Order: sequence, then C-alpha cells, then structure tokens
Amino acid sequence: MRKASLQVIFGKNQTTVTEFILLGFQGLQSFKIPVFLLLLIFHLVTLSGNALIIWLVVSNKALHSPMYFFLTHLSLCDIFLTINIIPEALWLIWHDGGTMSFSRCFVQFYFFASLETSECLLLSVMAYDRYLAICYPLRYNYLMSPVLRNRLVSISWLSGLFVVLSDTVSITQLQFCGPNTIDHFFCDLAPILDLSCSDATFIEIEVLVLSIPVAVFPLLVIVVSYAYIVLAVLRISSKSGRWKTFFTCSSHLTVVSIFYGTLIGIYMLPAKGKSLNVSKVLSLMYTVLTPMMNPIIYSLRNNDIKEAIKNCVRRLKNSK
Repeated sequence: MRKASLQVIFGKNQTTVTEFILLGFQGLQSFKIPVFLLLLIFHLVTLSGNALIIWLVVSNKALHSPMYFFLTHLSLCDIFLTINIIPEALWLIWHDGGTMSFSRCFVQFYFFASLETSECLLLSVMAYDRYLAICYPLRYNYLMSPVLRNRLVSISWLSGLFVVLSDTVSITQLQFCGPNTIDHFFCDLAPILDLSCSDATFIEIEVLVLSIPVAVFPLLVIVVSYAYIVLAVLRISSKSGRWKTFFTCSSHLTVVSIFYGTLIGIYMLPAKGKSLNVSKVLSLMYTVLTPMMNPIIYSLRNNDIKEAIKNCVRRLKNSK
C-alpha cells in the first residue's frame, strides 16, 4: 500500500488527525485485478438491474400498482447505496488502500446509514402492503390508496435522512488524536468510533435508541404481517390457491431474509471471535450482493415482471 501522508493539527496537548486511511482489502494484491473486475461487474449489474425494474414499472400500465410502486423506490434506494459505496471500494482495491478526509468519510457514512434505514422501512411498508392485499383483498384498493402509499414512501425516505443526521452530527463532534487507520472498504460506524479518543458512550446509546424505530420496529412489522399472511393462506381450501397466494409475496420474503440476515450477522452478533475478513464479507453482502440480487429475485420469481420483460423484448423486435 502506498504511504499516505498524515495531516495533523497540533493543539495545546494533543494531535488531531484530519483524515482516515482505509485499507480496503489488504492481502488480495495477488488477486487485485480479478477482484476489481468482479466487483465492477457486480456494480454494473446492480445499476442496470435496478434501473430496468424502475423503467419496467414506469412504462407498463399493468405494473402501476402499490406493490410495484414500492418496488421502484426499493430499487432507487439500492442504486443510491451502491453508488455511495462501490466506486470508493473499487478505488481502494486498485490503489491498495487510500486516504479519505473526515468530511468525506462522514458524508459517506451518513448516506450509507440513511439509505439502509430507508430500505428497512421500505421493506416493512412492502410487507404491510402484502398483508392488506392478501388479508383484505376486497378493500385493498381503498385501504392502500395513492395518498397512503405516497405518505408511507415519504416517511421512509425522510426518516432515513433525518434520523441518521443526529447520529452523524454527534460523530463529527468526536476528537481523533491517535491511530487513523480503518481496516475496511468504507466508513462504517464501528470503525470510526474505535478510532476516537473521545468518550463515545453517548453516541452508542443514541444509535441503539434510534435503531428501535428504524430497524427493530420495521422488522416486527414484517414478522407480524407475515404471521397474518400465513394464517390467511392456511384458510384457503385448495392447495393450488394457497401456493398461488403465497407466491405473490415470496420475492419480498426472500429479499427480507437476505437483507436482515446480513444486518443481524454484522451488527447484532457478538464481535468477539469474528475476524475482520468475516465482517468485510458480511458488509459486502448487504452493500453489494443484496442490491444486485433484489432485481434478479423479483425478475425470476415474479410473473408480472417476467411478462413485462417479454413485452419489451417483443416491442424491440417489432420496431426493427
């Protein structure tokens, strides 16, 4: 790794560092080019796949329903997330690490955390939408009105932006006067707090308290919604009817399992005994693989999306 200069400001009794050194994926120098190309391919697939979902929903009247309306916002969230993380990770891989100013690091963390928060809320909104569609099919269009769905989406985006803002502002008040090396490929919360020479207890409590309404509560909404969905499906007399009904929400359930599974693995399981490489792999799961898999899962497991893709292909052939 190239030697990065350490900029310092000398105070009366302490030295304050003004940039972080991100190591990225040390130890992969022999596989730098294959790893770089693989991550670049994942990045392009993520952008194109989610952009395709948004375009299909916008351009096909058959997909103008609340479920696909929420799906476009989930895809938009995944696009912003991958743009925030992957280009910087690619740069670190290519240069065997690099430096990042405090302001840039905090901005990256802010958008990463706010987008993850918004995704948690959007996934819970989608679960609630499936609950209304399956448990109250005759009143679904009335209950999930355009006004309600617009409010739910607005709350999801604004909550992510404003809730995380208080955490980020608190982090910027910390002092960093010792080591400034982050053994990660982006600015996550734990590595930043580990480098602070200030007492970060208040911030840790603040993050824990704020995670309840934006992470724990959405998970409870998802669990309760699917509990009622399962009960409603079991009341259906025919086996084919049960399978067809549950299949309509199987894509969302798969996405939720992958998303929350990786989040629990990285943030809720004990850090003791978990190596940095394991943490990086889990981080790659929800910053790279999950955004890439979302459109693939919905495309392969959703008949409406597959039909929309076929119609687009037919229109392209007919236009030639």
